[in-house]
Formats: sequence, structure tokens, C-alpha cells
Amino acid sequence: MATSRAVARAVLCWLLLLVGTSAQAAASAPLHYRLDLRATRQSYFEVALQLREAPQDLVLVLPTWTPGYYQRMDYAEQVERFEVLDPHGQPLHWRREDNHWRIVNPAGAQLTVRYRVRAGRDFVASNWLDGHKGHVSPAGMFMHPQGRIAQPVELRLELPDGWEAATALPRDGNGGYRAEDFDQLYDSPILAGKLTRLAPFEVRGVPHEVVGVDMEAIDGALLVADLRKLVQQAVDLIGEVPYRRYTFLGIGPSRGGIEHLESTAVGLGGQGNRTAEGRLRLDSFLIHEYFHHFNAKRIRPIELGPFDYDHGSRSTGLWVAEGLTVYYEDVLLQRAKLIDQPQRLGNLSEHMRSYGNQRGRLHQSLAQSGAATWEDGPFGGDPNTTITYYEKGPVVGAMLDLAIRHATANRRSLDDVMRTLYREYYQRQRRGWTAQEFRAVCERIAGTGLGDLFAYVDTTAEPDYARYFGYAGLSVDLASTPEAGGWLGISFHPAAQDGDQMLVEAGSPAWNAGVRGNDRLLRIDGAVTTVGDALLRIKPVLADVSPGTPLTLVLADGHGGERRVMVALGTRLQRRFTLTPVAAPTPLQRAILRTW
Repeated sequence: MATSRAVARAVLCWLLLLVGTSAQAAASAPLHYRLDLRATRQSYFEVALQLREAPQDLVLVLPTWTPGYYQRMDYAEQVERFEVLDPHGQPLHWRREDNHWRIVNPAGAQLTVRYRVRAGRDFVASNWLDGHKGHVSPAGMFMHPQGRIAQPVELRLELPDGWEAATALPRDGNGGYRAEDFDQLYDSPILAGKLTRLAPFEVRGVPHEVVGVDMEAIDGALLVADLRKLVQQAVDLIGEVPYRRYTFLGIGPSRGGIEHLESTAVGLGGQGNRTAEGRLRLDSFLIHEYFHHFNAKRIRPIELGPFDYDHGSRSTGLWVAEGLTVYYEDVLLQRAKLIDQPQRLGNLSEHMRSYGNQRGRLHQSLAQSGAATWEDGPFGGDPNTTITYYEKGPVVGAMLDLAIRHATANRRSLDDVMRTLYREYYQRQRRGWTAQEFRAVCERIAGTGLGDLFAYVDTTAEPDYARYFGYAGLSVDLASTPEAGGWLGISFHPAAQDGDQMLVEAGSPAWNAGVRGNDRLLRIDGAVTTVGDALLRIKPVLADVSPGTPLTLVLADGHGGERRVMVALGTRLQRRFTLTPVAAPTPLQRAILRTW
């Protein structure tokens, strides 16, 4: 009897081990995706997923957002013709729950999941397909089994004749691509089409490449020369290259840019480098997105990984991830000798002017602006009550850098903070930093408390510009001056897709005439206001119109009709925020300005 029980016990243990081993193998086996881009005329992608051994209750999840763009996207709404087939080609029942597709099926079944993704928005965070190009934002394309983000993925692309693809995903040796997990897959955009490849360049022996479409406005040799200098400066700042190769993906006349660990996808619509102004604008844009692979992806707020693909990853630390990256744009440009000191001071003054003359600075802190981006957008919402970390962030970053230099007699700087964060949290602890840890590192490097400065992060207190810029022997002109042109007070949100996202300054002539942000502007004095017209021509101050000029604004009345509002243009006063070196700096001020 004892022997029989022992045998039964051994058999049971063997069965449990077999089941456990089988489940572990299924969890570690790669999922197989096929993405067909050949329906270019219909502008949709065909997606097929093969699961060799599905669980009893399978839930497939499509993220609600993509890391790098901190707003909810409508990815699930772009999915159509979803179906699940068993090994015999018979359909299985499923139901959709928001961005989840729940399938009930026999455990262990081999399933095929097929669906289409509409591709109708040419935007860096969206999917786009036409006869010219295909751009894949993977978070909006590939579903993952719930709870199995760590599952490896194999991907095969079906391309139109004559097309090729570019992505940071590694090749699998069989004509496809492989991702270690869905985090890597979602972090690797794909560009396909008849691509232009600029001459590759190396930094510390690591290859870098620029690949894109619609690059006629770009002098490729000049761009590669500039990028080599800029990437070199960024790598020298941190001290190493943490990737195998890096790819700049130019997705054509789209808007925006999104950073990734080994690539960036950037919209180059209308951007060229054949003029001095265009060259500087393009270089600034690309080094911003490139530097993010350090600051945002590896040196990151703790909320930015592991990601919550269902709800988003809200963080008060975007002023560091985004704002300090804006600050380092000009730092790296100057170190690469692509701008000089007056240009850098002028750019910083513009950030100060934009933030310091906005009413929202009295209502929203820098930390709050990061947390609120999910509702307000990356450039802020109502300028009367919100700000953007893209403007105040680099200003506080400059003051933090100068405070550290002053406290250490110019022996340490913000560079030391970035290197410390990289080594301590990315390399050693393999995680992001908390707000408390970021401040602690800054104070440790400075050798003193920085409570006064961090108050400008957590509160709406007016920064003591004279104190911090004085550390570098710079004076700040805060006098107000009238802005040339007639003040209307209307502009449009930078991310506007239509004329609904109108911004109206409180106290402006338009505001005083009763115009509000939820109004829709149709015409001004009979001129039809299209989206492009609104974004390019309608500004808070109309430079070519004199104060006192009357305008007739034609607004939608909300009932299919129109209402007319008469506005007399006024004059807007703006603080100048001009940075100027003092005539007789101290030796420390002179040294800080020279090395800063």
C-alpha cells in the first residue's frame, strides 16, 4: 500500500513537472507576427498572429498609448475585421472590452489571430500607409497577450515590390526580425518604402545611420557631418555608447518626433538644412530626440518603465526628461561649435520670455505640468492656467547647472548629475529615479542644499533670475516693452488637428470681446481660416497690423450658424528677459561663463 502511494505520488509530481515545463516553454516560445503592407491603396495594414499554445482564457491587449508621447491614443478604434481561428480554420468566439479582446478557447490550442489596422493619420505616434511609404508605431499595431509582455516576438514583413524597411529591431537570420519582448517591439518603429539612406557614420566604433523618405530638402553630407559632431558630444558627456547601432528614421512630411532606445522616428515635413536657420532648426530637433536615448529612456523618471500600457505612466519628472533635454540641445550645439555663446544665450532668453510672459505660470508648477500632459498635451493646455515643461524646464535646468557650478567653485556641473544618474540608476539598479532621488543627487554633487531652486519645480514662485544667472556674470533685463504689431490674443495649439483647439489669452482684446477657447474661428474679415492658415498666420500679435485696427471675427455659434464679434487690436507688453554679460565679472563668474 505504501509502495502504491509512493508510485502515485511520483507520477503526480512527474505530471505536475511536465505541465509546468510545458507552460514555461509556451511562455518563453516566441509569438509569430506577420505584417502585410501591400494594401497601400486601401491604407490599412493586415496583421496575423500565430500562437502555438494559447491559454484557456486568452486576452489580447493593444496599448492605449505609446511611450514617448504622453497622451492617450485611439489605437483600438483603428482595429477592424478581428477574428480568431482554431487549428482547423474554424472561428472562435471573442468579445472586445475597450482595448482588450477576450477569447475563450481550449487550452493548448494553436490559434491564428487576424485583424486590420486602419492607417489614416500621418503622425509620428500613429500608423500610416499609402503608395509612397508605411510608418509603423508598434504600440498601435501589435497586440500582446495580457500578462505576457516578456514574451519574445518574431516578426515578418510583407512589402510591396521595390520597397525596403528600416527599424532598430535585430534581424532573426531568416529574413525577419526578432524582439526579446514586447517592450523592445513597442520601442522599435518601422519605416518602409523606397528609402533614402545617407552615408553611415561611426562614433566610438558604433554605426549610426539616417534613413528616410522625402529628404530632397536636406543636404545629406552636411547633416551627417553635423550629427557626427553632436552625437560625439552627447556620448562624451555620458561616457559610453549603450547600443549596438542607432538609426534616425525620417518619416517624411509628418509632425513630431519620438525617442527610442536605439532609434528615433522624426517627422521632417518642411524641414531642410540648406539655409543657416533651417540647418540649426534641424540639428536642434535631431539632437533633442537623440539625447533622449540617454535622458528619458535610460536616465528616466521611475514611472517611465516598466510601462503601464493600459493607463499610461503619469510622471511629475517630465521637466527633467523633456525640459533638461531641451536645455542640452544648445549645450551640445555649442560644444560641437555649431552655435556660439550669443546664440545660446538668445535661445535661452526666448524660453524665459515665452514662459515668463504667460499667465499660466501663476497657476501651474513645473512638476504639475508633467503630470497634466495626459490631459493638456505636451505644450500645455489653456495658456491662462497651464505652462509647458518645454519652456520652463530648460530655464530651471540652466539655473540648476549654474547653482552647482557656483557651489563647487566650477569643479562640478549638471553633467556630473547626468553621469551619476546614468551609472547609479540605469547601470547599477536598472531602474528609474524618484523625484527625491533626483534632488538628492543634485545636492550631493553640489555639496549643499538646493531647496530654494527646487521650489521653482514644485511651486509657482517667481524664479530669482538675477541670483542664478549672476553666478555666470549675466544680467537679466526684466523690463517690459511693447511688442510690435496689433495684439489680438488668439493662437492655436501646436498639436491642433482642426480649428477647434483655439487658445485665447485672458485680458487680450479677443478675450475682452467675449471670445473663448471653446469657440471655433471660421473667418477673419472674410478670409477662410483653414488649419494650415490658423497655425501659420494667426498669432497672438499680428505683426503686420497696427494697434487700434478693428477686425471682425466670425465664429461658429454651436447650432450650425455664425456669430460676429468686433475686436479692436491692442498693444501687448512683454518682459524682455535679455541675458547680457556684465562688464566686470569676478574670476569665478568669468570661469563659469567660459566653461558653461
